[in-house]
Amino acid sequence: MIRWIVTDLDGTLVGRDLAMVPASRDALHRFREAGGEVIIATGRMERSARRYYDELGLEGAAILYNGARTVNLAMGSVLRSRHLPEAAWKTLLGLFEELPEGVHPVVFSGGEALAVHDAPELRDFARRDGITLRDPGDWTAVPPGGVTKCMLIGDPLPGWEIEGTVMVQSEATYLEVLPPDATKGTALRELAVLRGVPMEHIAAVGDNPNDIDMIAAAGLGVAVGDGHPDVRAAADVVVGACADGAVAEVVEMALRANARP
Repeated sequence: MIRWIVTDLDGTLVGRDLAMVPASRDALHRFREAGGEVIIATGRMERSARRYYDELGLEGAAILYNGARTVNLAMGSVLRSRHLPEAAWKTLLGLFEELPEGVHPVVFSGGEALAVHDAPELRDFARRDGITLRDPGDWTAVPPGGVTKCMLIGDPLPGWEIEGTVMVQSEATYLEVLPPDATKGTALRELAVLRGVPMEHIAAVGDNPNDIDMIAAAGLGVAVGDGHPDVRAAADVVVGACADGAVAEVVEMALRANARP
């Protein structure tokens, strides 16, 4: 039995036009009407994820910032929150001086997205996520214990290894530096324990490497057909492309499984 469907947004439920694929959106509505629960798991922040949460009519938890925060967006209650260790933030401050040309950091702190540069890549990111980037003036103005995540945008991305962090690639030109236990899979496991839902009753679907541990954690791990090869290799099932209704296929699998005597 599948009680929860946990879905990534961009490249999984949300297409290149930044809208939810209609077939997938409608299928998730059917799953909820049949008694199932839908949870979004995304690298986006609260403000950016809210439009999709509301369009789906959700009322429960959303996994945000790639697992650094779990928030009930309807109630505004924070169920889980992690921050970068201060030592890791200090390391990042030094590494910012060594970034290749064309690679720019975005730092998420206190519910804001911060950037000190004005670059086309950053403007594209802000437009895609529907957010405003605020210039803190200087990175040292950011409270060292209040950084939810850091994101590097551009190409070529650096091959950093920073102690006390998790580093994941969420898009071809996005590298995310997260707190040590901030992954979608970890957040999902904790939420399932909190809600008393066995992992084998959960289906999870995604398309990029930041989704792999979530897919591995779920009872049914599903990869989008046009997703990253590593995600397809890790999944139990590979469905069609995002634009063709990948999530709708997951819903149909879940409804069939739940209809069995």
